[in-house]
Amino acid sequence: MKRILVTGGSGFLGSHLCDKLLQEGNEVLCVDNLFTGRKVNIEHLSSHKKFEFLRHDITFPLYVEVDEIYNLACPASPIHYQFDPVQTTKTSVLGAINMLGLAKRLKVRILQASTSEVYGDPEIHPQPESYKGSVSTTGIRACYDEGKRCSETLFFDYHRQHGLDIKVMRIFNTYGPRMNPDDGRVVSNFIVQALRGEDITIFGDGMQTRSFCYVSDLIDGMYKLMNSKKGFTGPVNIGNPVEFTMLELAELVIKLTESKSKLRFLPLPQDDPLQRQPIIQLAKEELGWEPKVKLEEGLIESIKYFKSII
Repeated sequence: MKRILVTGGSGFLGSHLCDKLLQEGNEVLCVDNLFTGRKVNIEHLSSHKKFEFLRHDITFPLYVEVDEIYNLACPASPIHYQFDPVQTTKTSVLGAINMLGLAKRLKVRILQASTSEVYGDPEIHPQPESYKGSVSTTGIRACYDEGKRCSETLFFDYHRQHGLDIKVMRIFNTYGPRMNPDDGRVVSNFIVQALRGEDITIFGDGMQTRSFCYVSDLIDGMYKLMNSKKGFTGPVNIGNPVEFTMLELAELVIKLTESKSKLRFLPLPQDDPLQRQPIIQLAKEELGWEPKVKLEEGLIESIKYFKSII
């Protein structure tokens, strides 16, 4: 049994990770400032004898004793990370420094939840980990993109300079229960609009693509990376390599919700990538991981969840 720190632990991914770690018999210290995380996501864990919640902002130092650290804290949807872009960058950069400092003091392994956004609007497709990205430093998404790129830099500098045991994963689009219905992400947007009978809003012509990974697959990949052999640092892509257009996604959501919603097309936001698809060969080889849940199966579970809260 380990005592494991999860920053951002009451968020969408963080809460599912807390579930997984508790199921494996560990103690979990869930840390969140509740800016985008929600207590409702961890309510079912409140009476668990091995679960503890601490409200804290990781841009400030944290003094705790743990055996492992998962660093997930950061707003991840454009609506949320653009609300206070300076704070978003501080969370990625200062948060990484504080968590790396803690890991260094305790001599423990630490995992960074990075993002496919480090690739920006990619000039090569699909994206291998070796691709260095095409990112605007001045655009409205830069607070998140560049913050996460800088956090990766810090992780590898701590690894080289201090011998810190690190793991870095690049998360591609993930969906499932406990997504915030107002986070502006495409899966939650489409499902909520369809359930409410509203027009489904598609930015651009709908031909831009994404690959969607169900949350249970993503958490399985994260857990396998954290427990992989020493010396394998990543970065490693964790996501679903099957690509869908926004039109295909919208039509599937309408079909599964039996909605009468119509499609409405809006201008494409600034710096919004046209393609995003991971190459996951490294994850297959090093972790024995690949996603199992098909998009339709995952959407059915997600629709059940959103029906229950709308």
